[in-house]
Amino acid sequence: MRLLLANFSKMVGDTGGVAKVHCSFANEMKRRGHDVAMVFFDDKVGKPFFPVDDGVELYNLQHYEDTDVVFPTCLKVKREIVRAFSTRRGRAVNNEFVKKYLLVPTKCVLERCMPDIIVTWQTAASKVFLCDLETKIPVITMSHGDPEDIFHTYPQEEIPALGKSAACQVLLPSFAEAIKKRFPNMKTVAIGNVVPQYEEEADLGCEKERYKIIFIGRLVKNHKRPHLLIEAFAKLADDFPDWIVEIWGGGAKKSYQKNLEALIQRAGLEQRVFLKGTTHDVASVLQKGDLFVFPSAYEGFGLTLAEGMSMGLPVVGYKNCVAVNELIQDGITGFLAEDGVDGMVHSMKILMENQDLRVRMGMAARESMRQYEASVIWDEWESLLDECRKY
Repeated sequence: MRLLLANFSKMVGDTGGVAKVHCSFANEMKRRGHDVAMVFFDDKVGKPFFPVDDGVELYNLQHYEDTDVVFPTCLKVKREIVRAFSTRRGRAVNNEFVKKYLLVPTKCVLERCMPDIIVTWQTAASKVFLCDLETKIPVITMSHGDPEDIFHTYPQEEIPALGKSAACQVLLPSFAEAIKKRFPNMKTVAIGNVVPQYEEEADLGCEKERYKIIFIGRLVKNHKRPHLLIEAFAKLADDFPDWIVEIWGGGAKKSYQKNLEALIQRAGLEQRVFLKGTTHDVASVLQKGDLFVFPSAYEGFGLTLAEGMSMGLPVVGYKNCVAVNELIQDGITGFLAEDGVDGMVHSMKILMENQDLRVRMGMAARESMRQYEASVIWDEWESLLDECRKY
């Protein structure tokens, strides 16, 4: 089977979960004997941050056939002005750019690859293939967040692409309802992300000079919110002098990076809270941890959270965070805190002061991630691809 995997966003240097899933998907399907091509658009030149097998074809639409396509300044200005009043209309400006500058290279890639199935990472990509280019090739549209957001914040012109898809994939069973409500006859399948099943596990039972709280994720103020972890730890630091915090991840705007650094300095935690940057060895980072804290406001799945759980770390997230509140079983694999700093402090404190509880919850967290073992997830994808090929 020949597959075209389309993620119409940045991939070069992107350390986020969507980019990671794109590369993992391509590698696994290639390993299973399929011909695989990846298409994306990025103003940077180069390969994705995550490794991609040599046999996978890579197409960056902004640099296709040595032709550089630059997002015009006028459209950037327009997008930012419009976005201030409407997220939906701001996103529509991106579609203007794609339609004007990237349809031709996309069509060229489509004709060159001649895929049996197209898998898209967002409705914007599905719109290009199904509505703009009007391809008859089956398209599976992925949703990497709560699909309800699609119907409230995505451009209206993207919505019909969902109805024209051969199938829609969501990450959690609860997410299927939003699509089925609008498209009752749409084949909607819940397939989670692959979560590594580590042979090693965090050693939570031994006495240590220093215990570590781990956060891994993109440093985005209104999404991952690592500042809330710093603020919560600042209230606990004096009572737990043998604990430190490691914050791993990139993608921070300079202003937010400086805000995080200033927050650490004001709390006098320069020797207790560390901004570690990105890592290619997530397993090693997690194995040395004792607690994983994930203060996200919203998630589509929460891959690094799941990886922490698979390593055997007890976890703390927010009760009102979509996806996180499904991955974490409150009181069993960790705690779902009430929103805000004080709620995080309360949940963190319980685990920081009780080693036996950390061990017990860590074991439960590790076991709960077995359902996302690679062979299970990829077999589910194989079944969906086979079914949609006959669409």
